[in-house]
Amino acid sequence: MTPHTITIYSVFSFLFGLVLGSFANVCIYRLPLGKSIVSPPSSCPHCGTQIRFYDNIPILSYVLLRGRCRNCKDPISIQYPLVELITGIISLALFIRYDLSYQYILYLLFSASLVVITFIDLHHKIIPDIISLPGIVIGFLVSFLSPYLTWIESAIGIIAGGGGLLLIAVVFERLTGKEGIGGGDIKLLAMIGAWLGWKALPFVVLISSVLGIIIGGGALLISGKGMRVKIPFGPFLAMGSLTYFFFGNPIVSWYGNLLM
Repeated sequence: MTPHTITIYSVFSFLFGLVLGSFANVCIYRLPLGKSIVSPPSSCPHCGTQIRFYDNIPILSYVLLRGRCRNCKDPISIQYPLVELITGIISLALFIRYDLSYQYILYLLFSASLVVITFIDLHHKIIPDIISLPGIVIGFLVSFLSPYLTWIESAIGIIAGGGGLLLIAVVFERLTGKEGIGGGDIKLLAMIGAWLGWKALPFVVLISSVLGIIIGGGALLISGKGMRVKIPFGPFLAMGSLTYFFFGNPIVSWYGNLLM
């Protein structure tokens, strides 16, 4: 492709990511409530007024409306443009890596599901099975098409991810009498293992734990509620997965060079 064509496709991939992010917002809001993600059309969560198509343009509508509903003037959560922007950036990054290929579409699906899981877990402290369980199956099937991952590595990733975290959860509960890791986190790590393979899991768990200590610990200090606040682990697993996916190899190589 010529530089001009690459630029056009790059812009398209970013815009496509914004649209996908808009749909991700629908999933984030409706899935925990058991609502259809197809119908009815989007409406204001405050007054129930159906959102017009020109007020539903990713990011732009939020800016033009100054973050408020056109009808009732109640504030619109910053989450909406944030999710759209994150998904747009991920889409652009995947296009730069894979061009317009089946890997671009498949890994965009995986990444967008992690974004949805992150915000649902932040709001509701749950990870819906409707995302993680099909994600495990799809990730395993994708391994048959992937030049970077074998189906054996994917299968071991599912077993090691889900089984390993389940073992930790059982041991923690036996020692403390409290549930430390939810079933949703276990299924999410199995899904991550399916998509990224077992070799990614140590890195993902390490980065997730470090981020959990830093961000989660900071949140506990700021809230002033101490250990009474339950910090969801799903968002940290998602961040650890995306970190590995985009930067894992350079980080591992850099660390390996330090030890030499």
